[in-house]
Amino acid sequence: MYKLLVVDDEPILIKGIRTFVDFEALSIKEVYEAYDGEQALEIVKKQLPDLVLVDINMPKMNGLDFSIAAKAIKPDLKIAIITGYDYFDYAVTALKAGIDDYILKPVSKHDIHEVLVKLIEKLQESHGQQQLAKLVDHVISSTANSKDEGYKVKIQQEIEANISNVEFSLQYLAERMALNPTYLSSLFKRLFGIPFQEYMLSTRLDRAKILLLSTNMKNYEVAKAIGFEDPNYFSAAFKKRFNCSPNQFKDKARE
Repeated sequence: MYKLLVVDDEPILIKGIRTFVDFEALSIKEVYEAYDGEQALEIVKKQLPDLVLVDINMPKMNGLDFSIAAKAIKPDLKIAIITGYDYFDYAVTALKAGIDDYILKPVSKHDIHEVLVKLIEKLQESHGQQQLAKLVDHVISSTANSKDEGYKVKIQQEIEANISNVEFSLQYLAERMALNPTYLSSLFKRLFGIPFQEYMLSTRLDRAKILLLSTNMKNYEVAKAIGFEDPNYFSAAFKKRFNCSPNQFKDKARE
């Protein structure tokens, strides 16, 4: 069961979330509310919620400053910001603050439900990694399953570290992990459910969406930041996955 904190200086938005979200279906047992960042931070200290929905533009302490402070108190706290397009100039700060997701205003019932599901999935994954770390620290002989989980964590770390590296490949990853490429290919598909190349393309394109919304970077700059050597290939891959070009995606966000 999870605890949720909703932070917004507009009471009507908080009331709306309380009204149309099926918290029981999401295993959310407690919902706290705050109307500014300072008040929200006090709730984090006392109640230690698991999930937070926070407006980026608030009095006393904005959503980004709150997120940095809240993560310092509880590092595994999962946070999604509620924001208008105009405030996405804070992208770099937001990423450093550890924000896990975002919702663009005006929000809908579907938007809130979807982002809460994502935050819960990330929380479950985080808890799983923490349990794995404890297992590695305290158990000398591990089973095949625990070894697989250890590999998964290492792979995810390597992917995050090399998201912009155009040279990053299965062969590169195999060398980093001291594994045979053929074995790693099979292991990767077993752990993630899809082949390495498909997973990397999906991960990079999802990261591209955040950069397109949160920065003024040109398409070729976004392509470079997520590991695409050819901007034209990036644009084609983006359109194939999301049924719109990068520029069309940005234009829709401004509507």
